[in-house]
Amino acid sequence: MRVVLPTLTRLALTLLAVVSLAGCNTASSTAENAPAVRHENGQILLASTSALRKSLVIAPVEVRTLEREVVTPGVVEADVARLVKIVPPVSGRIVSLEKHLGDTVNRGDPLFTIDSPELAEALADAEKADAALVLSRRTLNRERDLMDAQIAARKDFEQAESDFAQAESEARRAHARLTQLDMDKSEGTGRKYVLRAPISGHVIELTAAAGGFWNDTSAPIMTVADLSSVWVSASLPEKDLAAVSVGADAVIELNAYPGESVRGPIAYVAETLDPDTRTVKARVAVDNSSGRFRPGMFARVVFRSAAHEATVVPATALIQAGFDTQVYIETAPDVFEPRNVKVGARVGDSVEALAGLAPGERVVVQNAVLLND
Repeated sequence: MRVVLPTLTRLALTLLAVVSLAGCNTASSTAENAPAVRHENGQILLASTSALRKSLVIAPVEVRTLEREVVTPGVVEADVARLVKIVPPVSGRIVSLEKHLGDTVNRGDPLFTIDSPELAEALADAEKADAALVLSRRTLNRERDLMDAQIAARKDFEQAESDFAQAESEARRAHARLTQLDMDKSEGTGRKYVLRAPISGHVIELTAAAGGFWNDTSAPIMTVADLSSVWVSASLPEKDLAAVSVGADAVIELNAYPGESVRGPIAYVAETLDPDTRTVKARVAVDNSSGRFRPGMFARVVFRSAAHEATVVPATALIQAGFDTQVYIETAPDVFEPRNVKVGARVGDSVEALAGLAPGERVVVQNAVLLND
């Protein structure tokens, strides 16, 4: 039997069906439009539908043994403690050059001879001072005898004492001048001054010729250097200063000898920073008994810090947030939080984390910038 509902009842049922269908569509739309990334209490939460889950690469913080390398250009220099600029102590005409540019010299070898009136004058002064000293000593002895015999007055004896003291002082001065010239009065009264090598080495610079007159006693005639050991000097940026220390080895590669390298200890690190270049001078002592290292040569210097255990993260994990450097830590599945870190040296693709991270913590190492948007 067919039941016919009243018109009002049919309308009510139709309206109820439409409302129910609208409610279902609204719930479905709300689920689909839920945010993929949420920020709560400083943390970032990813929804299960977020596409970021497939983009982020996460890895644990590692501990490695690091040996930091700093590469900088360098230049070969003569050791200043083994280099002497030969300056004549007297002026005069250069009679002869016993050594020439490039010659090998031994300590005490004659280098050049100068005909100097100053030398003759110094020798004559020493002779006169010696003669005056002898005379004043005789006069003093005579006055002492006369005073003891009560023949001469005491004032004459005291005058003789004063004259003797002055003569003695003048003799010391004259002989000190000869000592400064490395001469002795017994060599005679000649005018020839022979200057001898104070160290062994090679003549690396010559600025005079035989026959010329040399009147500047502050300018060197030649330079003698012992190049059996040389310095390789390099300028280190301020940020790399911690990588070097006196006594540590450095590796040196000369531009003149590609493919070859030598090691040498760091002999000196400057105490002050160059304010113009913001660099620190470091010098490496290198054995040069073969003579291959020549002052002025360019080199490549590799400094290595002492090996140490360090907490490291890939450089790709670092995000710059204003003045801070941050990484994103995974605190729970699909939950991340930013953290400020203090970084140190970069070695290869890794960066040393000095503070802010602990070994084993999980860090976003790729595409972390997407969480920063």
